[in-house]
Amino acid sequence: MIDFAILPVYLTAVIALLLLPGPDMLLIASSSMSYGKRVGLFASLGNATSGMILTLLAAMGVSALIAMSPLALKALHLLGGAYLLKMGWDCLTSMPAQAPENYDAKAMAATYYQRALMSNLLNPKALVFFVMFLPQFVSANISASSGEQMLALGLLLNLLGLLFNLGLVVLAGTLGKRFLESDTVRLYQHKLMGLVFVFLSLWMLSNFNS
Repeated sequence: MIDFAILPVYLTAVIALLLLPGPDMLLIASSSMSYGKRVGLFASLGNATSGMILTLLAAMGVSALIAMSPLALKALHLLGGAYLLKMGWDCLTSMPAQAPENYDAKAMAATYYQRALMSNLLNPKALVFFVMFLPQFVSANISASSGEQMLALGLLLNLLGLLFNLGLVVLAGTLGKRFLESDTVRLYQHKLMGLVFVFLSLWMLSNFNS
């Protein structure tokens, strides 16, 4: 359901996008370094899940309708920024005792899956991206409908994105392993993630009127 004549151009654009640093990359890399590869893996899966949801919405035309509503986009900006700010505040105000040497890896993985999922879904930039990017590669030269083509293009984008993020998890998790062995780092790792979430919140809210 993809026009193979435009596939090389599409893949080139996707690779360029993946290599461009962004909030998703920051969240996945920092969670991998702070809590290990398992947490980074689930953050990557959360990001991929949100990408699939946005792909489905774009293919059905729902996200296009939302993107055309200034009020809806502003609401998403505020909700997304407030959500990230709340996560940052929770991390920054957590007591050192809440970051023990042997934290619950399963609970932490589930937490960062949810955080990666929601931070991307509540980011209107991501919504607009899927609406504006995927249709550029819809072809009239094949029999598949525009919705089917957008779904196939989105699936490919999310698969490549997941593979890229998994590589990032391995790299960041390996580099961060030596730091996790430090008592000082383990004591304040929540603070580090709190600063990351505050930064992402300010980034989102700074684009409120853009």
